[in-house]
Amino acid sequence: MQIVRDLAGYTWGRSDLVRRAMSKKKQSVMEEERRNFVYGKPEENVPGCVANGIDEKVANKIYDEMIDFAKYAFNKSHAAAYAVVSYQTAYLKYYYPVEYMAALMTSVQDNTSKVSEYILTCRRMGIAILPPDINEGESGFSVSGKQIRYGLSAIRSVGRPVIEAILNERKKAGKFTSLKDFLTRMSGGEVNKRAVENFIKAGAMDGLEGTRKQKMMVYASILDSIHQDKKNVPDGQMSLFEMDTLSEEQKKEYEITMPDVGEYDKETMLGFEKEVLGIYVSGHPLEEYEERWRKNISATTADFLLDEEIGEAKIKDGTAVMVGGMITEKTIKYTKTNKVMAFLTIEDLLGTVEVVVFPRDYEKNQSLMQEDAKVFIRGRANVEEEKNGKVICEKVYPFDAARRELWIQFATKAEYEQNEQRLYQTIVDSDGNDAVIIYISTEKALKRLPASRNVHIDNSLLNNLTNIFGEKNVKVVEKAIENIK
Repeated sequence: MQIVRDLAGYTWGRSDLVRRAMSKKKQSVMEEERRNFVYGKPEENVPGCVANGIDEKVANKIYDEMIDFAKYAFNKSHAAAYAVVSYQTAYLKYYYPVEYMAALMTSVQDNTSKVSEYILTCRRMGIAILPPDINEGESGFSVSGKQIRYGLSAIRSVGRPVIEAILNERKKAGKFTSLKDFLTRMSGGEVNKRAVENFIKAGAMDGLEGTRKQKMMVYASILDSIHQDKKNVPDGQMSLFEMDTLSEEQKKEYEITMPDVGEYDKETMLGFEKEVLGIYVSGHPLEEYEERWRKNISATTADFLLDEEIGEAKIKDGTAVMVGGMITEKTIKYTKTNKVMAFLTIEDLLGTVEVVVFPRDYEKNQSLMQEDAKVFIRGRANVEEEKNGKVICEKVYPFDAARRELWIQFATKAEYEQNEQRLYQTIVDSDGNDAVIIYISTEKALKRLPASRNVHIDNSLLNNLTNIFGEKNVKVVEKAIENIK
């Protein structure tokens, strides 16, 4: 800042703009400032180095050194503070990983993309993420043994006053024992039907009797009944004094019977979690494909998000990329020449990114662009200043295009020959595109079975093979799409 003020006549304010551009590595702004620094900008009262008697070559050399310096420069006090914080956080993460990650996620709980990223980190660290819980959870993320409990305040359409009322009631009168107990104690106006429904969908009432589906079927009628009783008996005298005089059979009439409807399937429950929490907690539709996903992508959706600190996305404009995930939204548009193009939302394990498909590529890949389809998309990054990046689509591959290989190990050739027919009988009913490779460990030899014996690798087949040949002798190898011929 002092260099541009003293040599080129910048004002304090304008010198700070140069400092900001350099700190954020904004090349276009820095090059524009080079012209102003060397030759000046009269309309903004910047005389420039040349006008101040400094040689043009010398001025350019000084500016080059400033740009080189900005590539790695860090002011000393800032660097010292970062070093201390890095040491402290590394210590906490190593010795108190659960507490550290819970605090970290609480600090970003309004940023679903960041929360998703840290949940994935927790799973890699072996830390399970539990759904919110009205009897165990706190407003933010909390520690539950060696696991992390999702924060109650993250549930949509449930305000902080509601969460505070629940925590106060729990502290005052103890844990909630049933759905009816919760609704009765919280029926003073804090909790409405929408909030209760979202608690159930988020899994926050899983600790109470009944499945999520059962609770969804009865909560509204229980709440209506409680409100009606309050009208009939304003002070609730019956519940306090007369219930003790009732027989066991009469008491049962007041109990809630859960309908025999079972539980929602896994996909529906995950959908509910995404609806009310913004992310998946108890699992993810892509988690069983994680190895295949990582094998093929060159960028995640998080790489396209605008970093608030540096004002730009991690991915650079024009970069060739491969992203993968589920198509969660699809919008069709028509060009001025009446050709069809599409805007897709791709969701991976970390978040979402928008994909733009122009008419020519939409026509070629249309059949693969269905909602809920799992795809890889090859294209290039489109990144504008101060905005989240997008992907310009060039090619779409279904997840199934990424072939897998099923490797089965035998100690010796004789052992393989002895079990060959048994192996064939085990895989005969599994028809697919995944190759089967036999590996003889003592001879370090392998044999690729013919395409007629290709299989579809799934849990059922893997369970059968591991039961017969042992878990350590059965392995699935993911193949990258670019390696497929």
